[in-house]
Amino acid sequence: MADRHALDRPRAPLPEPLPVATVDSHAHMEIITDSAPDSVEIADVIAEAKLVNVDRIVQIGYSAEQSRWCVAAAQKWNTSVLAAVALHPNEAPVVVDLESDLAIIAELAQHPRVRAIGETGLDYFRTPPELRGRQQESFKWHIELAKKTNKALVIHDRDSHDDILSILLEVGAPQNIVFHCFSGDVKMAKACIQSGYMISFAGTVTFKNASYLRDALRIVPIDQLLVETDSPFLAPMPHRGAGNTPAQVARIVRAMATERQCDLGELAFALGNNAERIFGSFTP
Repeated sequence: MADRHALDRPRAPLPEPLPVATVDSHAHMEIITDSAPDSVEIADVIAEAKLVNVDRIVQIGYSAEQSRWCVAAAQKWNTSVLAAVALHPNEAPVVVDLESDLAIIAELAQHPRVRAIGETGLDYFRTPPELRGRQQESFKWHIELAKKTNKALVIHDRDSHDDILSILLEVGAPQNIVFHCFSGDVKMAKACIQSGYMISFAGTVTFKNASYLRDALRIVPIDQLLVETDSPFLAPMPHRGAGNTPAQVARIVRAMATERQCDLGELAFALGNNAERIFGSFTP
């Protein structure tokens, strides 16, 4: 999942601060800097986000080893960072010892700073049909882990909307579900809204060719809405292609407020409240 080319991109400039503090609900800080959780580089990423009033970050797992990094970061930055742990859907079909890696995820999931199982799900863009069965089984395993631990499930969904929804219906959904970096249209958004799922928008909602995402954004009830960067990927316009960081949530929230024709401060406050409702308090 990790794209080390992201390390070579100049970072997008810091946006104007938000009037109210809010949360980046999905970031991969270790890819931004390729540094240890307690490094100066990670401290700088967190400090820059706070400068623009993005004062909390959910650090998301995608492999067994990287999920350990997430937990260590949440322990180190224990008022600013929470963790999620999982095998990414693109990792699950290709890891050498799937059972061993899943056992590591299950153990990490018990940590009190781990508040979600994710990112898991399905990705039919990169996974050929012959490997999709293993990916689906991994997704089902993560769903069950989320239910056993009573933690949120963070879903990666790429070109797999129908199968994601049908598997959730088949095995029974956890209480809290987040569709990260929502990639669906209004029809998909309505299905998620009806089921009570959270819908998280990333910088993609600002892209010129993503009018379908903006259409979806406008219909999501405020209490089912989250914001994220998925950093270091998907920097928002006008800096598409630059390195992304949690600070860019401020730019995304502004675009969301414009699209929804609502007060910026009220939206930022609601997004922060929603994140803490789903993931819990960041304060130890």
